Amino acid sequence: MSSPILILVGVAALLFMIGAGVALLAGGGQKEVDERLEEFVASSTFDVQDEIVDATDGPDVADKLDKALSGRNFFAPLKERLSRSDVKLRVSEYVILIFISAGLGAGAGYLFFDGKLFFILAGALLGMRLPRMYVSFAANRRMNTFNDQLGDTLNLWVNALRSGYSVLQGMETIATELPPPVSVEFERVVQEVRLGLSVEQALNNMYRRVPSEDLDLVITAVNIQREVGGNLAEVLDTISFTIRERVRIKGEIRTLTAQGRISAWIISLLPVALGLLLYSINPGYVSELWVKEAPFIIPGIVPCGWIVLGIGAIMIGLGAFAVQKTIQIEV
Repeated sequence: MSSPILILVGVAALLFMIGAGVALLAGGGQKEVDERLEEFVASSTFDVQDEIVDATDGPDVADKLDKALSGRNFFAPLKERLSRSDVKLRVSEYVILIFISAGLGAGAGYLFFDGKLFFILAGALLGMRLPRMYVSFAANRRMNTFNDQLGDTLNLWVNALRSGYSVLQGMETIATELPPPVSVEFERVVQEVRLGLSVEQALNNMYRRVPSEDLDLVITAVNIQREVGGNLAEVLDTISFTIRERVRIKGEIRTLTAQGRISAWIISLLPVALGLLLYSINPGYVSELWVKEAPFIIPGIVPCGWIVLGIGAIMIGLGAFAVQKTIQIEV
């Protein structure tokens, strides 16, 4: 048993050293101006705007790596996902985190399941999914919080406009008075405008970070008012009422569909939990499902146990998908 432990410790130490090396590269040689621009512009948009003048002598190795990865079509969605979740990671750091998590998952599968290849691969795949699951959870939670705060945000904005404030001054009031994440997003808009972007560009950048349908209505109203004029306070007041009613209806629907969501989780997790419990009680009996022994569906290639596991996984997925579609109600 000591050999798997040593292998796991060695893999973890190697991955830790790789991550530490990248962290050292990422932390060195940045000027103060570059850090401020990165905080206010580059970290809040997906592409550095041409209107912002680069006040640096050149990026460090970590910045070059991050820019190279972000420019690839395969890694561009990663940067978008990190921006929406507001996780303070670069694309290169996120990719390294995925590999570290996959290595730890594979090591755990090797350690706890006696080096079986199936569990090593399953642990690696699960480890690769964990960072993405966390980022998706953080993005969804941030989006829901932003939508819940948008009604109060518009009320404050309307009151500021009726008090004689400009559109930008109203956004500064929102950034000062309200809690995150709405205050953080409007503060980024104000900072981008101060650094040279137009209000329309800054608002579009915020929509790319927070792709909310309600926010799209607000941005459209602001852009139209800036082009053709009109009573923006009255328009935002109407949108605020619509958003509050939508949030109220969504809350009622979420309450009424709570039982369905719990049923979906039970349908998905109960067979897996039961299988793990049976394997812990009698590993030899359950392992007959994946051993490459007779009887075979395809002689010498595909045993019956593999077909049973595949059909079970497909049925679990279909059941969860059907319940999820049933309880999803668009408002």
